[in-house]
Amino acid sequence: MALQPSLRPLVVAGRYEAPHTLDIFRELSYGGAKMCRAIDTVLRPLVENGGKYDGKVKVIMRPQVQPWHATSTYTHEAGLAALRVAPEHFWQFSRVLFDRQEEFFDIPVSNLTPLEIREKLAEVVASVIPADKVNDFKELLKHNPGHPNGGVAVTDDLKYTIKFARQNGVHVSPTTLWDGLIASEISSSWGQKEWTEFLAHKVIV
Repeated sequence: MALQPSLRPLVVAGRYEAPHTLDIFRELSYGGAKMCRAIDTVLRPLVENGGKYDGKVKVIMRPQVQPWHATSTYTHEAGLAALRVAPEHFWQFSRVLFDRQEEFFDIPVSNLTPLEIREKLAEVVASVIPADKVNDFKELLKHNPGHPNGGVAVTDDLKYTIKFARQNGVHVSPTTLWDGLIASEISSSWGQKEWTEFLAHKVIV
């Protein structure tokens, strides 16, 4: 499916020009650890570096805000900011955030201000991206001084991801699409066997 050029690093496995697309709509701050491991250990070997489907399939990680999780907007802003300043580290940051997700659950952050939550996210990203990029990351998450409700520098990217999901009828995380159609048979618990059988059945190029 279509992908705004500035968000091209959301292709986390495979080649950008690959004809088949696996879109994974996934919240960055709740669940997802098993599927992320499958992307690294199962899908990447299949769709990259001479794998069976190299040049045929790409995997796009679509950030999916879940507003009933209080920090979901903040964690997704952080993901998009990391993508902007250090695109080659976006996926690594996402993996670390999945591993540390409980730190951003409702109760642990219930006494933190939005600025404190963003500072905590900056500590997470600092463990992943180059040190000289951390300040750039923080700058992207500062409020627009020209408007009391103008968002931050990555708000437009966040709006794009939300609008894209809404217009395609995606409401929950995870939701997975194969070539633009919801593939309800895909489970976040899938391993080598299930993914291998799925791709063998679906890839036609």
